[in-house]
Amino acid sequence: MTQRPPLPPDLFDELCPSPLLPFRFGDKWAAMILRCLEDGPRRYSELRVPLSRVTPKVLTQSLRGLERNGFVSRTEHADPKLRVEYALTPLGRSVLEPLAAECRWVTEHWDELLDASEGGTPAIDGREPALTRTRTDSNPRSLESVSTPTRPSR
Repeated sequence: MTQRPPLPPDLFDELCPSPLLPFRFGDKWAAMILRCLEDGPRRYSELRVPLSRVTPKVLTQSLRGLERNGFVSRTEHADPKLRVEYALTPLGRSVLEPLAAECRWVTEHWDELLDASEGGTPAIDGREPALTRTRTDSNPRSLESVSTPTRPSR
């Protein structure tokens, strides 16, 4: 097994803009999983570090979905005890470039996405606005305050 540096716990900003995107790769967490696997195979426990907000059940479901759709491979090694690694397939690796383009697009349109979300304009899928914010500069990661609106009672 090749030694790679561990994934940092803060690899993904707590204020991930994924709910604001009008398009998505796989499920809610798929793009983040693909990014974690970008530098080579990882064990489940390694993926849990930067994806700590994802429950173990949901992470397993996301990995299975990515495997089922051909983006991720799951390899069992029996040396000397069983261990499992997840890696990008060629198809999974091919989606990294469009994923990077999506990240650049979000960075360029961060204010517009937040304004649309805050303005009461329903998202494409009908979800409630994901974030509200007070901006201090053009860096999408520098937010003074963030809150999640409550859902109206039905």
